[in-house]
Amino acid sequence: MELGPNPSQPPFIDMHTPSVARMYDWLLGGVENYASDREACARLLEIAPSTQLLARNNRAFLSRVVRILVEDYGIRQFLDHGSGLPTQDNVHEVAQRIDKDCKVAYIDNDPMVLAHAQTTLHDNSGTLVLPMDMRDTEGIHAATRDFLDWNRPVAALFVSVLHCIPDTDDDRSPAAVVRKTADLLPPGSFMVICQLVSDDPVVRDDVTRMMDVTTHGHWGRVRETHEVRRYFDGLDILEPDLVDVVDWRPDTAPPPPELRPKDWVEWGGVGRLPG
Repeated sequence: MELGPNPSQPPFIDMHTPSVARMYDWLLGGVENYASDREACARLLEIAPSTQLLARNNRAFLSRVVRILVEDYGIRQFLDHGSGLPTQDNVHEVAQRIDKDCKVAYIDNDPMVLAHAQTTLHDNSGTLVLPMDMRDTEGIHAATRDFLDWNRPVAALFVSVLHCIPDTDDDRSPAAVVRKTADLLPPGSFMVICQLVSDDPVVRDDVTRMMDVTTHGHWGRVRETHEVRRYFDGLDILEPDLVDVVDWRPDTAPPPPELRPKDWVEWGGVGRLPG
């Protein structure tokens, strides 16, 4: 494993303020979380009871899409934005099972993610960990210049992270980050994007308000499908278009409508840059 900027700085981990990465870890059945994270998850589940199911569906989508990009499209390089805590079937594990030479750059500014990456990825030369804000697109590009081959296609992953970015009027908004990332990628690269969406304005507002307060502002917004679709402007969207992630090239039959979450879903897909 390689480390990005300032790897020698000891990370400060605030155990009392819930972290999205640690909450996600708990939702997936992990143990790298604290009481504050578990309490926040309990409040979130009161508003949106399907949250834990969505987290697992999303993780399965991530594993599936990485495998398909490696096997069917020849992708060997990945940028995983907001990668979260190392868990089972990380991007590098899925990709390197198919081709040991696959490279993955993980980007996350949660200090606990960095601490665990240092202990779990230290012997894997095909991984790079960047303790950076995923909105720093130019900085990420510069930090990966010697790690990735920027003359070959790259898959940029924004899987269940854009709802953590607030709306702004500058180049740090989710749409701007996606656009700037795509502009820096080589022709023929891929963008994998999904985020939490809901047709219910009460769910959107209640979850957004609760998470913003709980994480001390480290949250964005639950959005609508038409907003996520705009992230794919200028990209060739792969079949089956943009969908609930359980419907994106599933390995098994997806659940029938009556067994699907009614409050919110992870929604998105995969786009390819022309060229």
